[in-house]
Amino acid sequence: MNAVTLPQLPAAAYTPLGAEVFRGLTTRPRTLSPWLFYDQEGSQLFEQITELDEYYLTRTERDIFRANAGDIIAAASGPTPHGLERELTVIELGAGTATKTGLLLHAAVRRQQAVTYHAIDVSESALQEAQRNLTAAIPGVTFQSRVGDYTEGLGEIPADGTRRLVLYIGSSLGNFEPGDARQLLCDVRKQLAPGDMLLLGVDLVKDIPTLVAAYDDASGVTAAFNRNVLARINRELSADFDLMKFRHKVRWNGEHSRIEMHLESLMAHDVSIDALDLSLTFRRGETIHTENSYKYTIQGTQHLLAQTGFTVVENWTDAHRWFGVFLARVH
Repeated sequence: MNAVTLPQLPAAAYTPLGAEVFRGLTTRPRTLSPWLFYDQEGSQLFEQITELDEYYLTRTERDIFRANAGDIIAAASGPTPHGLERELTVIELGAGTATKTGLLLHAAVRRQQAVTYHAIDVSESALQEAQRNLTAAIPGVTFQSRVGDYTEGLGEIPADGTRRLVLYIGSSLGNFEPGDARQLLCDVRKQLAPGDMLLLGVDLVKDIPTLVAAYDDASGVTAAFNRNVLARINRELSADFDLMKFRHKVRWNGEHSRIEMHLESLMAHDVSIDALDLSLTFRRGETIHTENSYKYTIQGTQHLLAQTGFTVVENWTDAHRWFGVFLARVH
């Protein structure tokens, strides 16, 4: 019997970016993973989004930290049922420029004089900015960074006799499908030791107009952020996407308790991605699903943490109960 010869894909299809673009745009419905947003341009646009009036998430979580940072650090450092109070080593997953994190690091330095902070993110430029800002603003912080996937390698970060406090803030968990979110928390749990801590920030369910406006601002910054994923494919994979042939589309999916972001084709047209040797045809009205942002309840978050090997120690919300921050201990 003759062997079947499979088509040889271009080398770019075996890079993380190329593989995700090839997978996402050759399936139906078309999708792209939200991690593709965060090249240098996308990271800068996201920082602009966090300052928008409509985007309540960042300022609300920041306000929670501003009001409660000392209590959060004290609770994270405090004695477990089977141990003594310990100093903290802080690790942040998806740190970005770490603008809110400084509030927690200030509190840690006030409590223990010095703290080592490990920032993990896919954007090297964002980490460089974080290092410049934090080390200038907070004497006593030792900054360590890692460019890459934050779901791996936590176990390689030594505690050196301290307790590890993992920050997973900014509602980043909401970008994952429910099953993937559970798996991610399980994977984090497996890399930690009993007594280590997790600080999780999640966006809570609220009125639909407030939710939608946060992802579809009047000034169009989020639309530019969404379209930038196509611009990135143009830059890095020699594609010819015309960004003006796609519109930014946001909708609330109540059945799944999530905001969805899409790029909707405004007309029938073709696109070539030269580095992948790929030609695509888009129909009018066809979308590329670029992001989900799941919204949680307080009870649902507590249940999720309990399912994945954590015990909730305490939680904090803002006055409107728009956002929740949960401190949990590894069993």
